[in-house]
Amino acid sequence: MTPDPATPAVPRVLLAEESLPYRRVIREALMAFRVCEVDDAPSGERAFEMALRREYSLFLFSLPLPDMTGDMLDRLLSKAYPLVHRGVHTAPPVIFLMRPTDSLRFQELQRDVRVRGSMPLPPKLDVLLSLTASLLPERTNPAFPPL
Repeated sequence: MTPDPATPAVPRVLLAEESLPYRRVIREALMAFRVCEVDDAPSGERAFEMALRREYSLFLFSLPLPDMTGDMLDRLLSKAYPLVHRGVHTAPPVIFLMRPTDSLRFQELQRDVRVRGSMPLPPKLDVLLSLTASLLPERTNPAFPPL
């Protein structure tokens, strides 16, 4: 079955975080409360490959990743993403997932217009929903009752 061009595409989110439990919590929360699909990767290299193959509406990158930092991944994608996706002029907005030791580094990253904020790890549902409120449509019938 071919997709109907009149039907808008569901926004896709790319999540890069080493911890499988954190990835699951974030993916399930986003899909329960926002209209979106979430692809996740355990490393920066895997996330980079995924971003070059598919278009995304939002990036969620952990600052510490096993093979590179999340800000390095974002810098690489900010250059490569518009080159491989026709009609796209810039990479999607990014939210960084941070541990307490990353706060000084994040202050430098906030200067970039694409950076929409940060979320502490372990993930906090209220922060995640607040940060994504203006970036992803709210699900009209969430899987869970409102908080």
